[in-house]
Amino acid sequence: MAEINFSTMALRLRRTEIRELLKLTRKPGTISFGGGLPDPAIFPYDAVEAASTRAIRELGRLALQYSPTEGEPFLKEQVSAFLGRQGEKAQPDEMIIVSSSQQALDLLSKILIDPGDPVILERPSYVGTLQAFRAFGADFHSIEMDENGIRPDKLESAVASLVSKGRKPKFVYLIPDFQNPSGVNLTLQRRHEALAIASKYDLLIVEDSPYRELRFEGELIPSIRSLDTEGRVVQLKTLSKIFCPGFRLGWVTAPPEVLEKMVMAKQGTDLCTSAFVSILAAFLFKDGHIERQIEISKRLYAKKSATMIAALTEYMPKVEGLSWTRPEGGMFLWLRLPEYMNSLEMISDAIELGVAYVIGSCFYADGSGGNEMRLNHSYPSEEQIVEGVKRLSRLVERRVASGALAVG
Repeated sequence: MAEINFSTMALRLRRTEIRELLKLTRKPGTISFGGGLPDPAIFPYDAVEAASTRAIRELGRLALQYSPTEGEPFLKEQVSAFLGRQGEKAQPDEMIIVSSSQQALDLLSKILIDPGDPVILERPSYVGTLQAFRAFGADFHSIEMDENGIRPDKLESAVASLVSKGRKPKFVYLIPDFQNPSGVNLTLQRRHEALAIASKYDLLIVEDSPYRELRFEGELIPSIRSLDTEGRVVQLKTLSKIFCPGFRLGWVTAPPEVLEKMVMAKQGTDLCTSAFVSILAAFLFKDGHIERQIEISKRLYAKKSATMIAALTEYMPKVEGLSWTRPEGGMFLWLRLPEYMNSLEMISDAIELGVAYVIGSCFYADGSGGNEMRLNHSYPSEEQIVEGVKRLSRLVERRVASGALAVG
């Protein structure tokens, strides 16, 4: 076999721990709280089938052809109208259609990150973001969060320190709505504060917003982009969580100069996103199916989230250091274990008990977070949620007992 000299980027690549751990959940009878999957029981199969037929019959010559790199105009018009109904403002020429928001993260990395560039993000943050930015050599600066999201005092302190050293961050990456993995929501006041800090230091904010529409408690908070008056927010959206992940379809709204570079980068990646899927989605937007799906998802996920929180409250042992978030939307909650427990060390025992989760260290740039885990409530049934929490509780009880013995 020939000697292969991989690029420095290839050498920085890592398999995502989530995808690797999910292989373990194939064991029959395992209840998975692992992946961030929507519930397939509520997928709008009939609506998608009808829209597929319509896409071919009415616009087949376009649907089966290449499309502009910027995206199908029909879809961009419908996305713009959808955002308007959600209290957002985005014109078709202010966006680019992408193959879901993970591609957007890759394209932004290509056009913004050189090796060693400082990038600021929440602590913890989405594992797919860490994977994308790490491939391009980003220097991560993770900012602590609390129950109200990223801490503005810590954010400004980190930015000021980097700027004083001549290392101005390339951008601040935030997931303000039902953050992955924590489920925490960034308050309106802190959204304003984050924008003020970005303005003071002339920074871009990348607002990753896959869950915003899935709020099932309280009032929808304005997006960071909608509060921006200076054109410094790049917003990422996707249909993966609010509709169907199989579409692999999303969009980015950004300042013109950012969009132009993203178009160039995308032309070297896939030329264009699927015209067929784009036109199909445009009909689904136009006929209201996507908004109906959002409402169906919200009602179901509200019940599932409440079921998970109730089960944790009832079955988890009452020990110091054990806590969990109580999200008002989205798909996840974040469980913090006593410090002497390690979710990676526990995963094999969890699989033996027939329950799976995502280890906390996946979501930290420095690999910390060993005593944390992410639990997904959207995919399993309510019955599975209760049984899965019971199994997880037994695992924690065992660790509590072994910890007590070790201390004794």
